[in-house]
Amino acid sequence: MNYIDPHIHMISRTTDDYQRMAYSQCAAISEPAFWAGFDRGTAQGFHDYFRHLTEFEPKRAAQFGIKHYSWLCINAKEAENVSLSREVISMIPEFLGRPGVLGIGEIGLNKNTANEATIFQEHLDLAAKTDELILIHTPHLEDKYKGTRMIVDMLKNDPRVKPHRVCIDHVEEHTVKLALDNGFWCGMTLYPVTKCTPARACDIIEMVGTDRIMANSAGDWGKSDPLAVPELIQEMKRRGHKESEIKKVVYDNPLSFWRQANNWKEWPPEPSANGVATPATAKAGY
Repeated sequence: MNYIDPHIHMISRTTDDYQRMAYSQCAAISEPAFWAGFDRGTAQGFHDYFRHLTEFEPKRAAQFGIKHYSWLCINAKEAENVSLSREVISMIPEFLGRPGVLGIGEIGLNKNTANEATIFQEHLDLAAKTDELILIHTPHLEDKYKGTRMIVDMLKNDPRVKPHRVCIDHVEEHTVKLALDNGFWCGMTLYPVTKCTPARACDIIEMVGTDRIMANSAGDWGKSDPLAVPELIQEMKRRGHKESEIKKVVYDNPLSFWRQANNWKEWPPEPSANGVATPATAKAGY
């Protein structure tokens, strides 16, 4: 079954991972801007990072027939440096019109601090002014419910925010309804220690259904698995879920969310008359 991984950090993965993902029928990914494994000291470092996301990584993915999309921001972990964060936010509009950029993300909270909340709201202001999609990072472990509650309150307090254009990621059993009940999309992250296992994600689907929910690996520098979404597919099959339900979660939903992006160009390509998509007959992708 073709699938989409809507949150994976390929800058931290080897090219072999792209190959394994392609063998597992990964059709497309999106890569949110995030922490690089250390705190960056200059805005120029982020400028180079944004170039990497929008220029280099799509070419690496394309070698294996995988479409690559990206999101731009300064992540919550580095948002404690308010002056640097503001420099980075001021650069983002330069990149928003580039092919493959879906919007602002992953923004959110890490330790639920005042500085993180300030920079989160300044990202929201940029997203509202440019009418961009928003991808939200929620905190880990014991900070998750409090942080998710703070994030939802800040989103709801800004009348410019359109919930159907926001995805709250890393939801778990105790936060998923906060996202869905307030009209947002949500993502379950299949991360072995601090987030969901495939079995828990399947439990969540059985609890809330398949509307406005998707799954991702968030594969990054830490212990993580770029093939976690195929593991969820197998778990859902094992439990007897219909193929249409599985496809909705791992393919249709992320694609439906992405299609709201400002500079979206239709993908996947339409098939030609003989049922095979070709560059001459397909709609233009990014």
